[in-house]
Amino acid sequence: MSAATSNSPLRVAIIDDYQGVALSSADWSTLKDRVSIDVFRDTLLDEDALVQRLQKYEVVCAMRERTKFFRSLLDKLPNLRLIATTGMRNLGIDTEYAKEKGIVVSGTGAGGNATLEHIWALILATVRYIPLEDANVKSGNSQWQSTMPLGLTGRTLGLVGLGRLGIATAKIAKAFNMRVTAWSPHLTAERAENAGAEFVSTKEQLFKESDVVSLQLVLSETTRHIITKDDLSLMKPTAFFINTSRGPLVDEAALLEILEEERIAGAGLDVFDIEPLPIDHPIRKAKRVTLSPHAGYLSDTNYAVSTL
Repeated sequence: MSAATSNSPLRVAIIDDYQGVALSSADWSTLKDRVSIDVFRDTLLDEDALVQRLQKYEVVCAMRERTKFFRSLLDKLPNLRLIATTGMRNLGIDTEYAKEKGIVVSGTGAGGNATLEHIWALILATVRYIPLEDANVKSGNSQWQSTMPLGLTGRTLGLVGLGRLGIATAKIAKAFNMRVTAWSPHLTAERAENAGAEFVSTKEQLFKESDVVSLQLVLSETTRHIITKDDLSLMKPTAFFINTSRGPLVDEAALLEILEEERIAGAGLDVFDIEPLPIDHPIRKAKRVTLSPHAGYLSDTNYAVSTL
C-alpha cells in the first residue's frame, strides 16, 4: 500500500487509547486539514493483526509501552514515518532500529507527578485495605470493620531501586516517620545516604527487614525476574509487596503462590506480565491484592501535554 500523496492528509493512528480521551486531552483543531485520525481503544497482541491494522498509517501515536514497536513489527510497516509517544522514554520502541529505517520517534514531557502520586495511593490503599473495606460497606456486610490496617509510623519501607522515583518515594515515607532502606544491583552507600535512605548490602536483608517493599527499578535483561520466590519467602507475614514499575521484574507465578498461601499480608500491583491483564488471569481473583490497570502514568495533566 502506498504512502499518502502530498495533497492528501497524513494518516494518523492513535492506539491503545483505553479511556477514549486522547482527542479531548488537547486541541487538535490546528491539524484538522492536514491529518486523518483514527482512534483504537483496544490493544492487539497478535503481530499479524497489528500489521493489518497499522500498515496504512504514516504516523502512530503510542500510549506509553502498551504496544511494542520492535524490529519485526517495524519491518512490516513500510509507510510509517513518525511514532509519537507519551513520555521521553519508551522501552517498548526500538528507537535505534527505527532511526535506521528513517522513522522519527518523538516523546513528550510529563505534566505532573502522577507516578509518584500513584505509588503512594497504592501503598496506602493496600496497607489500609481500602478496596476490601469499600466493598464490604457497599455490599451491606454486617461486619462493620473486618481488617486491621498497618500503621506506617516507625515501620520500614524497603525500596528496590533508588532512582528519581525512589528518591521521591523516600521523601514522602519520611513524612510518615518511616525508616527507609534501599538496595539495587549498583546502589552505593553514598548514593543511598544522599537520598535519605539507609543502604542495605543485600536484597535478602531488605526483604527480611521491610514492612513494605516497593519496586522502583527499570526493566532490562539484567533485572527481569530479579524478584524471585526466595526473595518473597523472606518477607514477614505482616509485610506488603508493591510493584508500580514493571510486571516482569517479578516472578509473577511465585508471587501468586505466596499470596494464595497467605505468607505475606498483601500486595499492591499496578503492572503485570501481560497487559491488559487477561480476563481469566488468576491474579484477578487472588486474595489480599489491590490491583490497578497500569495507571501510574495516568493523570489529566500528563495527558494534556502528551498529545500532538
